[in-house]
Amino acid sequence: MSGHSKWATTKRHKAAVDAKRGKIFSAISKDLTLAAKAGGGDPETNARLRTLLAKAKAANMPADNVDRAIKKGTGELPGVSYEEIVYEGYGPGGIGFIVEVTTDNKNRSVAAVRSTFTKLGGNLATSGALSFNFTRKGQFIINAEKTSEDALMELVLDAGAEDIINNEDHFEVLCPISEYDAVSAALEKAGIEPDDSNLAYIPTNLVPVTDAETAQKVIRLEETLDDLEDVQNVYANYDIDDSLLG
Repeated sequence: MSGHSKWATTKRHKAAVDAKRGKIFSAISKDLTLAAKAGGGDPETNARLRTLLAKAKAANMPADNVDRAIKKGTGELPGVSYEEIVYEGYGPGGIGFIVEVTTDNKNRSVAAVRSTFTKLGGNLATSGALSFNFTRKGQFIINAEKTSEDALMELVLDAGAEDIINNEDHFEVLCPISEYDAVSAALEKAGIEPDDSNLAYIPTNLVPVTDAETAQKVIRLEETLDDLEDVQNVYANYDIDDSLLG
């Protein structure tokens, strides 16, 4: 299992878990506010906002929460000023991690991320220390029951996607950032709703993990980081055989 593919599978599973704790609503609210601030509150002209509205609907997020989050972004309602920050760090076995944070308190966030790395066998790195090991791309996660691989390939490649990965229960569509809106629109027009979509950090090279103890430590670090209040996404460049996770 590779870092970004594992991430895709884990995110779908964790969405259900997080919903019970309310974290998923908080995460979507922040994203909605930032998307509306950057591109306006009209989903017809803001592809990122359209995608997030679909995610909010899938999570059964109350309409009032959605409306408030968007209006905070457009300035129609007063709201917290959020900052997007990307942290980089090393985990057990030299695995590289990218941690995306959306926060209203930078000091709180960096302390939590640093502490998690330190406690779980890693360390927070300086900005740019390992981001060259990742490429930022548009990523769409689509349940395999919604379409066939051939039909999906024809649709998204025509729209500008560059790769489709078949992960058995779901497809992972990757595209250049510049084509994100076009691929999103093509999927929407075809009636295919992604389980998740993001501008993701995709590893350019994977680091193999060959022993069970290190593998379990890497996954524990990834999941603990992902559980932090301000963390939106976690990416890592590991390659772990499923047999090592028992």
